[in-house]
Amino acid sequence: MNHTLLVELLTEELPPKALVKLSAAFAAGIMNGLKARDFLEAGSVATTYATPRRLAVSITDVRSVSPDKSVREKVLPVSVALDAEGKGTAPLAKKLAAMGLAEIDVAALERAVDGKADSLFYTRSVAGSALVTGLQAALVESAAKLPIPKLMSYQRPDGSTVQFVRPAHKLVALHGEQVVPLTLLGLAAGNQTLGHRFLSNGQPLAIPHAEHYAATLETEGKVIANIDGRKEKIRSALLEKAGADKVLMPEALLDEVSALVEWPEVYECNFEEEFLAVPQECLILTMQTNQKYFALTDATGKLRSRFLIVSNIATDDPQHIVGGNERVVRPRLSDAKFFFEQDKKKSLEARLPLLANVVYHNKLGTQAARSQRVVALAKDIAAELGYDVALAARGALLSKADLLTDMVGEFPELQGIMGTYYARHDGEPDEVALTATEHYQPRFAGDSLPSTNTGTAVALADKLETLVGIWGIGLQPTGEKDPFALRRHALGVLRMLIEKRMDVSISQLLALTAKNFQDIAGFTDPVKDVRAFMLDRMRGILRERGFTPNEVEAVLVEDLDRLHDIVERLDAVQAFAALPESASLAAANKRITNILKKTDAAIGDVAESLLQEDAEKSLFAAMARVRPQVDAAFAARDFAGALKTLAQLRDDVDAFFNGVMVMAEDIALRNNRLALLSSLHAMMNRVADISKLAA
Repeated sequence: MNHTLLVELLTEELPPKALVKLSAAFAAGIMNGLKARDFLEAGSVATTYATPRRLAVSITDVRSVSPDKSVREKVLPVSVALDAEGKGTAPLAKKLAAMGLAEIDVAALERAVDGKADSLFYTRSVAGSALVTGLQAALVESAAKLPIPKLMSYQRPDGSTVQFVRPAHKLVALHGEQVVPLTLLGLAAGNQTLGHRFLSNGQPLAIPHAEHYAATLETEGKVIANIDGRKEKIRSALLEKAGADKVLMPEALLDEVSALVEWPEVYECNFEEEFLAVPQECLILTMQTNQKYFALTDATGKLRSRFLIVSNIATDDPQHIVGGNERVVRPRLSDAKFFFEQDKKKSLEARLPLLANVVYHNKLGTQAARSQRVVALAKDIAAELGYDVALAARGALLSKADLLTDMVGEFPELQGIMGTYYARHDGEPDEVALTATEHYQPRFAGDSLPSTNTGTAVALADKLETLVGIWGIGLQPTGEKDPFALRRHALGVLRMLIEKRMDVSISQLLALTAKNFQDIAGFTDPVKDVRAFMLDRMRGILRERGFTPNEVEAVLVEDLDRLHDIVERLDAVQAFAALPESASLAAANKRITNILKKTDAAIGDVAESLLQEDAEKSLFAAMARVRPQVDAAFAARDFAGALKTLAQLRDDVDAFFNGVMVMAEDIALRNNRLALLSSLHAMMNRVADISKLAA
């Protein structure tokens, strides 16, 4: 008979940050174990449950007995099993006896090719096994493979020692309404679990049927077993309590809070207005990180003095819960206020000498040495881009000073943000102050770019210094390992160059960076490799933007060193690829490329007097006609217009290849036709190598 299966393991409170992974692995292990043992139907579906005190899974349509199977076993190679007369040998008799087949007739064995030689096989029918057998094995396997952050050792009542993520108290295993007699961690399975620690009556809760698990826990045990269901209930309650304000609820915080409660209730709390004088990022971070609270802002993004908490207790009079949480948060906010006031007593510039005491990397020196390199590079980049060099130097100099403040020491996530606050307090120009924050941007995919020229120059310098420096001492990314986040730094540089349309050479930027490491022992100039690495990352960026690999290669094959117009070029290539003439011209361009590659002779200019065939004369005339239009469009950066104009040449190009022998025996004619093709090739490929569009 097929029924829904339920397995639940009830424990002490599980690590909240690991709960989702633990529950997913627990469910997947049991599901995969049963599937491998043929206890599931094609349409069986698993539902995962997880609360702070339990891991559970229910699976529909589970068989009580697995089907009988036909098993084909290899006995022996024929050369060993049979003698010259085809009779069984002593080794065959011994092997059959070991397999429990001593009485079988040799003629009943199947003879079949096994690799390069014949072998004898025996096919037997194996009866299916009971669910308890397969599920016991699947459960043990699943528990053994759980991604447990740290094992605990504890003693069972019988004195035996058990190791698991947390002490386990009950095991539930139901197939329909029948208990499956499993054992795990010294527990015997039954049909009883426990509800909410405080909201239920504290007595064992019987699950009458596997399909009634979630409903029984919710109605009788005051437990929402589905973690996604709890998360959405919390989200809805937070939004309702926030009213006209905006609630700050990062998904990671929602996930963690959902793993801390079984019956979530949201309450409103407040703190004193005086704390709002502290930078709100500090207050928000301490509420989220230390207390798991949800901060509120008004419509303009300004922090409010009220905040929301998620409790595991439902009550009509929450004053004790609210008051307790308000008392807990007050010392944290006081600490933040104290750190802020203390930090303001010492300027960022005064902290700079202390960077010499902070090791950046044992092969690259201290943060002070790194700061000097970033300052020098930021000045060079600013000069290259026409930015204010003095502001870039000042912004780079102060960009890491906040690492030495008490606030950043307590909350490393605030580095850069606090630098901006403190630089403004010190009276630095706002563009310099913003650089403390902006030089980290973009910090992740989709993050905003620096808004100022100074921030952009220092952000480029900071990321390039890391890329070239770390690579130059031999610590480039390998496989999936990238401990210094060089891929992220490369993507950040590329995004700035592309999205800000910065007309600057990648090779020049890397060369400017590398010169700052010449006095570093063991440093090997990595500019060539880093440039290739960056262009490979560029391919990924462009493919994510919807361009095909062929379109991307059409542009990158020209080994572009300036990326300010690469998107416009790709848009033009994409538009050209949609034209009916594109396939023919791309194929012709590819043919021209192959012809020119095989030519060793120097190619000069086209001599009109040597044009003999009508087709080559027509192509020459057509090229002369469209060249001014192509030049004008290219000069105006109208790449799409340039390629569209080239589409007019399709018929003349096709006629040329159909009617003209390029590699003529007459050397003068041959070289003139090669010159014509070379001129056409150069004109066609000014925007991109359209031969890459050919199938």
